[in-house]
This record gives sequence, C-alpha cells and structure tokens, in this order.
Amino acid sequence: MSIDVGLQLEIVWPALIAGALVLASHVPLGMQVLARGIVFIDLAVAQVAGVGVIAAELAGLHAQGWPGQAAALAAALAGAALLTWSERRRPQEQEALIGVLFVLASSLGMLLLAHHPHGGEHLQDLLAGQILWVGPTALWAMALVSMLVLILWWRLPQLREGFGFYALFALAVTASVQLVGVFLVFASLIVPALATAGMQRRRLAAAWGIGLAGYVVGLFGSSVFDLPAGPAVVWAMAACALAKATVGRR
Repeated sequence: MSIDVGLQLEIVWPALIAGALVLASHVPLGMQVLARGIVFIDLAVAQVAGVGVIAAELAGLHAQGWPGQAAALAAALAGAALLTWSERRRPQEQEALIGVLFVLASSLGMLLLAHHPHGGEHLQDLLAGQILWVGPTALWAMALVSMLVLILWWRLPQLREGFGFYALFALAVTASVQLVGVFLVFASLIVPALATAGMQRRRLAAAWGIGLAGYVVGLFGSSVFDLPAGPAVVWAMAACALAKATVGRR
C-alpha cells in the first residue's frame, strides 16, 4: 500500500490540534472524576449538552454557531446544578443518579429527533463526532475554553468542589462534545487517567502523552484505512493505555 505521508498529515493535523486541546483540559478533570468515583458523569453531561444542541436546532437556531453553543451550555449547567443538588442530598447514590441522567438525556435526544429527516445522522454525529472536519473557528473556540478551564482549575482550586466542579466540567464538555463527540470525550477523560492511576510522579505528563499518542495513531489509522475517526481514536487510545500498563508491569 502506497501512503502519502504529507497528504495524510494535511488531512489530520487540524484534528490532532483539536485532540490536543481537548486533552489539555480533560486529563486533569478526568483524574478528579476517577478519584471521586463518578466515572459516567462525562457521558451524562455530554448527553445533556447534546440535547441542548438538538433543542436549539429544532427551535430554528444555528446549532453550530453561538446560539447552539449557548443552548448546549445552558443545558449542561442545568445538569450540573442538578448533580450538585443530588450529591448533597444523596451522595451514596450519586453514581446511580448520574447513570439515570445519562439514560434520560439519551432517550430525550432520540424522542426529539424521532421525526427529523436526518435524526439518525445527528445522533451518530453526537456520539462519534466529526473530528476530521473541524475548522479553524471551532479550534479557536476550543482553545479559549481549554485555557479558561485550566486557569480556573489551577488558580482557583476551591472550584474543584461542589457546583464549581460540575460547572467547570459542564463548560469543558459542552465545547468538546460538539468537536469530537461523546465517545472521544469519555475516552479523553477516563482512559489516560485510568492508565496512570497509582503513579506518584509525572502522572499528568504521562496521561497527556498517552492521550496524544492515541489521537496520533487513531487519526492516521482512520485516514489510511478509511475508518471512522472517533471510534478509531478510542481504540488506539485504549491500546496505548494497555501498552503503558504492560511496560509498567515489566
């Protein structure tokens, strides 16, 4: 098989930048999620944000523009407020309640798109994303959101508790889910954090490295073999995490 590396790089470099921007904010958030034992919060909040985008489009708003982003963020913040309330009232059942929120949001999205002529395509885009088609405007927006989340995360550690944590999470996920899809949001948050669990030194750098390696391998693989980019990156990231774990044991 003849492979034009230059052409492949031209195709995937915007997607690589998108992946790096997503990882910048999602890796530290994922470590906190894993420490709290609320792994499925990203799926739940991402689905709630997706419902906001669907509702905006059905209302006649431009789903990919600022109206759609505002609707997604408003929905995600409402979900964050609900999860903050449930954490205070029923902390022992928080993970189960997060799962219920995910199922309800997913089902609502299907109901809203039941009579939409392109409903199936919308649901597929929400899950798998369209990372290979990301444009400069979306990259700049994701860069600003990632920078804001990281500044607030490191400079205001008190925001890592209560509603502050869920609000930061909602902000990060709202931007990323429309860029890379639900599958990659989950993988970017959990796989690097899980692969580096137990590390005492340089854990953050190692997690970023695993995540970035997954994006590089997955995106080039999907481009060469004409496979869906999102699922390919998910599998590549899992393979990189497994390789790290194997090397670590040896």
